[in-house]
Amino acid sequence: MAVGPHGSHMELELRFFANFRDAVGQKTIHREFEGETVTVGEVVDAIEAEFPEVEILDDEGALRTFVRTLKNGREVAHLEGLETVLEDGDTVSIFPPVAGG
Repeated sequence: MAVGPHGSHMELELRFFANFRDAVGQKTIHREFEGETVTVGEVVDAIEAEFPEVEILDDEGALRTFVRTLKNGREVAHLEGLETVLEDGDTVSIFPPVAGG
């Protein structure tokens, strides 16, 4: 984790798929977050604030059913959910619900 003049920060790679990619305008973006620790929930909040069309959380603040959120390829629902701690250089991938038939 890098330490700047205002304290520590980390850079994360954020990947978006399907209609989330369309809403963001590209597949991958990089964002820097301040603080000693950053959670998936904090990153999701920042994504939804920057890109309101990317709806990851439901009205109760939980991950929406069928939205897949991964930390370095592992589903965060099988880790600590929104409380999953991220590290500098981690990749967060977000997949919207997919309808099939």
